[in-house]
Amino acid sequence: MRTALKLDIVVIGAGQAGLSSAYHLKKLGLVPQRDFLVLDHAPSPGGAWQHRWPSLTLSTVNRVHDLPGLGFAEFSGTDQSVRASVAVPHYFAAYESHFDLRVLRPADVKVVCPRGDHLRVESDRGLFSVRGIINATGTWEQPYVPDYPGRDLFTGRQLHTKDYRTADEFRGKHVLIVGGGISAIQLLDEISQVTRTTWVTRTPPRWRTGPFDEEAGRMAVAMVEERVRAGLPPRAVVSVTGLPVTPAIEAMQARGALDRLPMFSEISESGVRWEDGTSRDVDVILWCTGFRSALDHLAPLQLREENGGIVMTGRLATQAAKDPRIHLVGYGPSASTIGANRAGAAAARELTRYLAGMEDGAA
Repeated sequence: MRTALKLDIVVIGAGQAGLSSAYHLKKLGLVPQRDFLVLDHAPSPGGAWQHRWPSLTLSTVNRVHDLPGLGFAEFSGTDQSVRASVAVPHYFAAYESHFDLRVLRPADVKVVCPRGDHLRVESDRGLFSVRGIINATGTWEQPYVPDYPGRDLFTGRQLHTKDYRTADEFRGKHVLIVGGGISAIQLLDEISQVTRTTWVTRTPPRWRTGPFDEEAGRMAVAMVEERVRAGLPPRAVVSVTGLPVTPAIEAMQARGALDRLPMFSEISESGVRWEDGTSRDVDVILWCTGFRSALDHLAPLQLREENGGIVMTGRLATQAAKDPRIHLVGYGPSASTIGANRAGAAAARELTRYLAGMEDGAA
């Protein structure tokens, strides 16, 4: 029987939210690998950024927010043509080294189980008995593709945003792009410049012409936070913020790339069909339909409600109501990079305070 290493806290995931949490745990006086440990399934630093498509450069990415205590610009320089998949992992690696966070990787967490006053974390790098968990596994490992009738009949190629590399591979093909988020727009922009595209969305896109200022950001976060505090599944950020009208968007409108169609009702061998009987043959279906939170390893904790949501509490809604020993960062209102930083700080403080209270109660 394998012996479990005993720790106070395990942080699962070393993306923006995980590193922010680890930084704040250390700032509170906890010692890495003695009091807490960061486990990351990836073989190298960078979180989901290291897997982004090559054309996503620092000039095209929405924004890379600084991690607490050490700015991104110090490592990225002024060249905006650098791939985000190179610049951000470089920054994350430097951050881990600078603060001596000593992330254990690759470490794939299989399952977390309750064991009385402790939690048992089972991974391919060993067993851990911990008092609390900050889960920062994000969404990249859980791409979502809706199950439309006939999806398995399609003889062309189907892929998800996660699989996308370059528009050039679609030259001469008719590409159907499904989804109304930022990533869908970015890929539609690239692909429509080299080949024929059709764009479909479930609901009409909401364009935002005004500035997305600090007040608008707070309102967007508050709306998402309200949902998770009520135990409802988080909604996509774009459903709250809308899509910004940029020069690139205006250029797409001018060349007709944004002539959007409503969602089809079924998929055929050669394409898609709508309820009114119209159809369109396509060679490729690119599902830009988002991601879901990667939380399957927490299933034994039974945190979810019947609707699939998790009731969240705490100052920034990071604490699972059903088990206060569990904090979810990068979930709900903290799914953005700037939100992940604030959530990491809140989770570290609230979890350490809760565990200290448990000790006092046991004394």
